[in-house]
Amino acid sequence: MSDTPDEVVRLAGVTVERGGAVVLGDVYWRVRAGQRWVILGANGAGKTTLLQVVAGSITPTRGRAAVLGEDLAEADLDDVQTRVGWASAALADRLPPDERVLDVVVTAAAASVRRGHDTFEASDERRAAALLGQLGCRQLVDRRFGTLSEGERKRVQIARSLMTDPELLLLDEPAAGLDLGAREALLRRLTRLAADPSAPTLILVTHHVEEIPVGFTHALLLRGGTTVAAGPLANVLTGRLLGATFGLPLLVESRAGRYTARLPIG
Repeated sequence: MSDTPDEVVRLAGVTVERGGAVVLGDVYWRVRAGQRWVILGANGAGKTTLLQVVAGSITPTRGRAAVLGEDLAEADLDDVQTRVGWASAALADRLPPDERVLDVVVTAAAASVRRGHDTFEASDERRAAALLGQLGCRQLVDRRFGTLSEGERKRVQIARSLMTDPELLLLDEPAAGLDLGAREALLRRLTRLAADPSAPTLILVTHHVEEIPVGFTHALLLRGGTTVAAGPLANVLTGRLLGATFGLPLLVESRAGRYTARLPIG
C-alpha cells in the first residue's frame, strides 16, 4: 500500500437524489491515507449512501467523487473496487450459509461469493487463514458460515474484506445486532486494526458513539443528507455537534479513548 495516494477520498459537492428526494446534499469531504474515520448519524441520514458513493457502487446525481486518486466518473470501476475492501449487511446476505468459512474469505480474491470449481493458490489459503486468525477466528476455518454466531460472522466478513490487501476499508455498521460481549470483542479487534500502521485507511459507519473503536482519528456527522461537522474526533464529538446531529440535547464523555453519549438527567 506504499503507492496509495495521500488523498484517499475527495468528494466535491456530491448530491444523490432518489425518486425526487435528496438523500445526500452537497457533501464536501476529504480523507487522507492512514486516517481512521467514523461516520455518525441517525437512520436516513445518508451514511450508507455515502459509503456506496465512495465504493463506486452508485453514481452521484451531481458533484464529483474521487477515490484513491481516480475520478469515479472516468475511472475503470472494476479496478478501483479491487482496491477497496467492503463489509456490510447487504454483502453478508449474499454469502452462502453452507460455504466453509475459509472459502468465504478466500473467494474474495476472485470477487466471488462461492468457491465452486475455482482453484486458489496455497498462498491465498494461507492468507485467508492468517486473516481469520488476526480477527480471532482461527478455530472457525472449517465451520459452515451459516452455523456461526452473529459476532463470528461479522469478524469473518472483515477478514474477507481484507483478503485483497485493500488500500481503503469500508465498514458499514459492523457492530449492529451484536450483544454487549460480541460488540466489545469486535471493537477490541478493530482497535488492533486501527493501531496497525500497515492497515488500510478505515471508514466506519455507526449510529452510536459507543461503537467507535479506540484509535479512530476523525468523524463526519450527517443529518438529513447534509454535513453537520467533519474533522478530528475530539473537535467533532461534542455535545453541541452530536446534539445537532441527532436533534437531542446530549452529554458526551470520553474515557481511555472510548466515547459515551446520553441525555442529561432531569
